[in-house]
Amino acid sequence: MKYAAPALVLFALSPLAMASEPVTQGPPGTEMAVFSGGCFWCTESDFDKLPGVVETLSGYTGGEAETADYQQVSAGGTDHIESVAVFFDPTKTSYAELVEAFWPTIDPLTANAQFCDHGYQYSSAVYYANDEQKALLESSRDALEARFDEPIRTLILPRQPFYAAEDYHQDYYEKNPLRYTFYRTTCGRDARLEEIWGD
Repeated sequence: MKYAAPALVLFALSPLAMASEPVTQGPPGTEMAVFSGGCFWCTESDFDKLPGVVETLSGYTGGEAETADYQQVSAGGTDHIESVAVFFDPTKTSYAELVEAFWPTIDPLTANAQFCDHGYQYSSAVYYANDEQKALLESSRDALEARFDEPIRTLILPRQPFYAAEDYHQDYYEKNPLRYTFYRTTCGRDARLEEIWGD
């Protein structure tokens, strides 16, 4: 999270407020994209480093329930997937560029898990808001399959309501840098990424 957008301020009031209503927009002038890369702490950190990204928000998407919270989702009690909403300036970057930046931050060859986290709730997934984005995702996936010569397990799904995670999850890598680094290292995320993608 980089920018305290007025549209998102209400979500910071309490954990219950954050999960009760879906997030549909971010800071003025931005567009919204949603990605799932396993632990949302890591995915949020990765996107915050990208040029043109104005705001990120950890949360949940994909389930049928009209709300979501960490206890339910992490236990696999819903069909939600840990995800990150990315609000970007379309004059500085594009949805296509975000997709290409996302792939090297995940293990696209493993289904229903990312690194040490297992279960559908930790699946990798990319989401489309229209047919153009769907076609772009399918083309990008096909190029990866040709590169790896094996199926890409990352899900391609229509974008569904996105619910912000509890406040203590937002910017976790900044609020708790030692715990975050310990988790990311012991989970084997970067070691596996190097194995798949190289330096």
